[in-house]
Amino acid sequence: MDSTVGFALLLSALAGLSTTIGSLLSLLVRKPGPRFMAISLGFSGGVMILVSFVELLQASIESIGFTPAHIAFFGGMVVMFIIDELIPHEYIAEHQHPNAGMGQERLLKTGLFVALGIGIHNIPEGMVSFAAALKDPSLGIAIAIAIALHNIPEGISVAMPIYAATGSRRKAFLWSFLSGVAEPIGALLAAIVLSPFLNQTVLGYMLAAVAGIMVFISLDELVPVSRSLSEEHISIVGVVVGMIVMAISLGILR
Repeated sequence: MDSTVGFALLLSALAGLSTTIGSLLSLLVRKPGPRFMAISLGFSGGVMILVSFVELLQASIESIGFTPAHIAFFGGMVVMFIIDELIPHEYIAEHQHPNAGMGQERLLKTGLFVALGIGIHNIPEGMVSFAAALKDPSLGIAIAIAIALHNIPEGISVAMPIYAATGSRRKAFLWSFLSGVAEPIGALLAAIVLSPFLNQTVLGYMLAAVAGIMVFISLDELVPVSRSLSEEHISIVGVVVGMIVMAISLGILR
């Protein structure tokens, strides 16, 4: 179990720190194209939705039963809803002209608040990749990749306004890095709190709650933002391709 926990923590760290990829993109090429971001976010949402219903929720039902699993599933969604209401965050790419009419002080404040919001949202995401990797390392890798894909535009959201306000690539990269560090912190919290009590029942509740969290993130954040970035069908193409890739991956693993 110790080696599995270590692997789960490593996956969470790699997924969380992918925000730095978004930071580097924003600093090197200013702004990735909307089509790239739309299909990436759609792909991530498709992976998360399919794996939540096909794998995580089903495994939870088999472990703890239909009713308890669904209570935990909707409980995960409620937790994410509360977090989203208390600490909202936005992708800077959602706005057509993010710098229009904004002074340097306001841009800096925007970047810092986005970093805080993303950091707090990343804590349960760290728990997501941690719990999935505990169940199945291959499943954990797939989910970590999906989380990493949607963390890239989050890194852009943090770095762009801070860089525009300060002119400092170092500060922009640092804040993007710090927002991503919250993800392995979430995984570490899950490991410290839950590992001593971890059994099939606890894992069953965790998997259902994780499924609820991922469905909420996908439907409330990833798919709507992906759709807003392109007037074409790029978003749904990303969702469908993500589902197909995840289905093939799960089929190979069985």
